[in-house]
Amino acid sequence: MKSSKAVFLLVALVCAALLGVAMYLQIVEEMQPCPLCVIQRYMFVLVGAFALLGALMPEAARRGSAGLGLLAALGGAGTAIWHLYVKAHPGVSCTTDPLETALNQLPTVKLWPQMFTADGFCSAPWPPVWGLQIPTWSLIWFGVLALVLAVQLFKRAPRTTIWK
Repeated sequence: MKSSKAVFLLVALVCAALLGVAMYLQIVEEMQPCPLCVIQRYMFVLVGAFALLGALMPEAARRGSAGLGLLAALGGAGTAIWHLYVKAHPGVSCTTDPLETALNQLPTVKLWPQMFTADGFCSAPWPPVWGLQIPTWSLIWFGVLALVLAVQLFKRAPRTTIWK
């Protein structure tokens, strides 16, 4: 197995594990996801999907998947930063705007309601997980994934072509 293929598979596996942690926190710890949490879940799904696609593509075509995954990771990081801002400023809310309604109308909510239904409050004071708020953990992981995908995107191009 080529090293970049293994990296893409590892990124996809990390995203799947993080989504599993989100489901654990929701089902076992009864932490209901807010709209910003759900957007971060979508971003982890996108990063993982692009990484899986990159692992399945020929070596020369993996840059596109790395670039799209990087964009999704940066979008997730931005969402996590906004979520941290909302938690730091309780007067700001994310549940009084049309975001929750729009998210809950997406087709993915009907396919997997537990994962993608937004019904929590962004400023809810959940206890820290290992000393950090959940959006902080998301930001850290989006940063790690973005760094890994940026390395894949900007590393030296392979000498082979897509059309052999």
